[in-house]
Amino acid sequence: GESTGGEHPAHRSSSGHSRTSRAVQGGGLTISTLPDNMTRVVEDSGKYYTWRSFGPEDQRTQDLWVDMSDVRHGQVRVHGILSNSYKQAVRVALSFDFPFYGHYLRQITIATGGFIFTGDITHRMLTVTQYIAPLMANFDPSFSKESTVQYLDNGEVFVIQWEQVRLSGRESVGAFTFQAALYKTGTITFSYRDIPMSLDVIGSAEHPVKAGLSDAFMVMSPSSQSTGSPRQTIYEYHRVEIDTTKITNYSAVEFTPLPTCLMHDSCELCHSSNQTSGCSWCHVLQRCSDGMDRHRQEWLDYNCSEEVQLDIENYCLFYIFTYVKTDSSNKSEGLANTGVIAGITAALVLLLALVLVALYINCHPAAASPLYLIQVSTE
Repeated sequence: GESTGGEHPAHRSSSGHSRTSRAVQGGGLTISTLPDNMTRVVEDSGKYYTWRSFGPEDQRTQDLWVDMSDVRHGQVRVHGILSNSYKQAVRVALSFDFPFYGHYLRQITIATGGFIFTGDITHRMLTVTQYIAPLMANFDPSFSKESTVQYLDNGEVFVIQWEQVRLSGRESVGAFTFQAALYKTGTITFSYRDIPMSLDVIGSAEHPVKAGLSDAFMVMSPSSQSTGSPRQTIYEYHRVEIDTTKITNYSAVEFTPLPTCLMHDSCELCHSSNQTSGCSWCHVLQRCSDGMDRHRQEWLDYNCSEEVQLDIENYCLFYIFTYVKTDSSNKSEGLANTGVIAGITAALVLLLALVLVALYINCHPAAASPLYLIQVSTE
């Protein structure tokens, strides 16, 4: 379930102030967005998602819209806290593992401001660097009785709909209705029904308007000379930005996930798969990664980036035989021959590996790969 238990049919008090207070008391989580100048846009490299947009004339736009009134899609829940609050967010559990940038989520945080926070740690900067945002803007569902935030989960897809929500301070421009759908396959769709005005004029420095996806990781930086304590630094390693001028009535966007290093569960696949590139296997963690994901801190802590990368046939087999040798020494004496054979084989492989390392170093001078990121001090 949810951390708030604030889920019930829409019921609103007459006062916006009391609605917000009730949301806080119910366990709501305040989320505030920061100005654009606090972040740097990371170029969409096309490494994690491909995406397409559709307009009113496309049949796909109609196909992607999930009719929340159709009971065949599953039970719809109107969230009482979100539907009656301003600048609030609530964690909601998913009934399935949802793959996002290669790692799996079992809970998300739905915000009144038209986006989903996908991180585990609630930090004011992470909320603007780990998100799924069909339309991140300064919405205030508490303004109107007609405004609701509702969702459904049928085990195959989780759909959130912001229905008839209005912009704080600009309520007269009209109500917005849009939704985001998270599919078990990792596909993400944004669908828009009511967009009463052009989105390029509704943003401000305090409340930027965004649409798209973003992910980041937090790492501990070396101690600074001024404080003597480590700094936490947030790196936004990838962002997909949708041109908000293309978001109109009856439009949609569909994101299709691409294979990532994290999907490989063995050393062999990590190095040999033609679906991914730049992957490294960390034997201590038994994980395949390019080092740029939410497990970055662990990757650094265990010196995974320092492991020498060798040719698949030698690198992976070297460790396999080493493990066999170690296991054999703990077995009964009847398996002693296996241990001896494994030990000899490991020694030969190690010798070959050392030769390969020497050749590799001579033929491939180390070159630091560029890292497109943002750095934000969170002291």
